[in-house]
Amino acid sequence: MKPALQFRLHQQLTLTPQLQQAIRLLQLSQLELEAELRQIAESNPLLEFAEESEDDIAESEEADSDYPIPASSSSSSSTESDGGSDDPAEWADNGGVAESPIDFSSSSLGGNTASGSRGDEDFEPQNAAPETLQQHLLWQLNLASFNSRQHLIATVLIDALNSDGYLIEGMDAVLAVLPANLKATIDEIDAVRRKLQGFDPAGVGSLDLRDCLRVQLEQFAPGTPQRELAIRLVDTELELLARNDVARLARRLHASEEDVTAAALLIRSLDPRPGAALDATPVEYVAPDVYAMREGNRWRVSLNADAQPRLGLNQHYCGLIARAHGEDASWMRGQLQEARWLIKSLESRAETLLKVAEAIVRRQSAFLDYGPEAMHPLVLREVAEEVGMHESTISRVTTRKYLHTPRGTFELKYFFSSGVSTEDGGSASATAIQAMLRKLIDAEDSRKPLSDQSIAEELQRKGIQVARRTVAKYREGLRIPSSSERQRAS
Repeated sequence: MKPALQFRLHQQLTLTPQLQQAIRLLQLSQLELEAELRQIAESNPLLEFAEESEDDIAESEEADSDYPIPASSSSSSSTESDGGSDDPAEWADNGGVAESPIDFSSSSLGGNTASGSRGDEDFEPQNAAPETLQQHLLWQLNLASFNSRQHLIATVLIDALNSDGYLIEGMDAVLAVLPANLKATIDEIDAVRRKLQGFDPAGVGSLDLRDCLRVQLEQFAPGTPQRELAIRLVDTELELLARNDVARLARRLHASEEDVTAAALLIRSLDPRPGAALDATPVEYVAPDVYAMREGNRWRVSLNADAQPRLGLNQHYCGLIARAHGEDASWMRGQLQEARWLIKSLESRAETLLKVAEAIVRRQSAFLDYGPEAMHPLVLREVAEEVGMHESTISRVTTRKYLHTPRGTFELKYFFSSGVSTEDGGSASATAIQAMLRKLIDAEDSRKPLSDQSIAEELQRKGIQVARRTVAKYREGLRIPSSSERQRAS
């Protein structure tokens, strides 16, 4: 074959860096967005957060004489970029610099913002860090009468416990971590583990639930009523005990139903997750991105001003651009252009979030008025068509974004659900059917719980065509036991 040149004409969709940045910011949650902007602001001196502006500008003015960019009395030596002017007085006129950092909680988005009470936000909590399970156990270990070998083994065991206090990886994993020259054995490790189970909280270091409950029962005084029967229940009938079949347990253990009930109550007083009380994982609270409030006969949607980034341009560094030369001027103008793109992307993100939230509230106003039973079927395509966006954009903007309503705070995705046909040719959302199902079960006679088939027939009488297996799926999704299990638990 001879080498040859060929020309081909084809179309290709390319995402610009600006569009890629806008898409990325759109899918970030509130906390992720804050972290992302902090990181970007650290690398771009033209960006700043509003709360930092006054102090930073004062410090920058004091350090102005040390700034490496030489001053110039003439602006003609500086090259223009992005249509900007070298006259510092003109930067504000072309939209490059505002008098103060841009605040996305302002009325630039049509005034649809809401601000929560900030209170004493300048005061940081001074509470001590909570003690972890490992710290609590190591403190007890240092007070225990363990020799050096046992102390080392116990330390490795404690480090291997999960947040519930269980040794889920087993003793082989502990043996593999211990130094080879220690020459420890599984029996030696198990002996130390059993001593560890007597630490507070009782049951830590257990291999499974049966082991954990037995250790706690053994710590009761020997004369405790039904202690021995409870130990037998845990050792041999734990699965049957979970189903609360008292009559069958009584026959198997040759005991009266009263004694079995008392033993079961003793077992239920134990802690199946002894380490959970010392779990130091901080509780995460959801801050809403959008509010829905009723005004007269309509629902009004507004952005949460406290959740919007207060990001703007640094006035001091923008003023230095006019005096910069050569590579310094090009670099600073490039940073300014990136800052403008970022601010525009943030404005677009806020506008998109507000527009999508408004569309959802319009579609689900019945839910806000009457509750879950009035939820309408809704899919991404319907909202996408209404706001003129792609379904993937709606998916991004509704993920980990939260709407606060008088009925509670919900992720925007909560308002989307498939539909089930009704008798009049319409449809009911899965969320509404689940609410009806729960209402029927809450009102049932505990002595004669409703079966899945009975619930399906009751819903059909209400005009909702739903099969028994669909009812079972929704019931399991709500973590509601079957009718037989509900009857035994009553």
